[in-house]
Amino acid sequence: MSQLPITNVAIFASGAGSNAQKIIEQFRDSSFIKIALIVSNKKGAGVLSIAEKEHIPVLLIDKEQFINGNAYVDELKQRSIGFIVLAGFLWKIPSALISAYPNKIINIHPALLPKYGGKGMYGQFVHEAVVAAKDKTSGITIHYVDEQYDHGNIIFQESCAVEPTDTADSLAQKIHLLEHTHFPRVVEETIKMQNRS
Repeated sequence: MSQLPITNVAIFASGAGSNAQKIIEQFRDSSFIKIALIVSNKKGAGVLSIAEKEHIPVLLIDKEQFINGNAYVDELKQRSIGFIVLAGFLWKIPSALISAYPNKIINIHPALLPKYGGKGMYGQFVHEAVVAAKDKTSGITIHYVDEQYDHGNIIFQESCAVEPTDTADSLAQKIHLLEHTHFPRVVEETIKMQNRS
């Protein structure tokens, strides 16, 4: 079996980075996927401590340059980034980045899209909305990123039950478990599939 080429992956994250950590662990010994860069828009984000501990380079980005400039495409290309994973990254991805990485940017959303997606629907806001609506199920959606929030083609979904006793916090714990279980694997399968095609 021929060796797959190495894909350098950038993880974009705005927060604590628990999904980033799981993805880094998944590919620590991979022969064909390397987590080559952590990109963050927050100076104090927990994901930066993870990057330091894991000896992964960091790119801190500025909103004006990201949204209205070249979206850091030059910096990503200089580092030979071939694939982008959004793991709790809260800014909308600009067209410049999407056109530079067509079908090479994926996101995870803490609900079963198309429900509970769109601007402002992230993290606790999603879980609060699901609980308030008395939905019986929630889950995760992993999807390609396009110019609209939470809109690109869906790659994978997994659901969990929402009990009448669940709060936004207890639901968040269930969703985190689904994210940590499935996101690294789906990233791997998606990159493998693209490398083979």
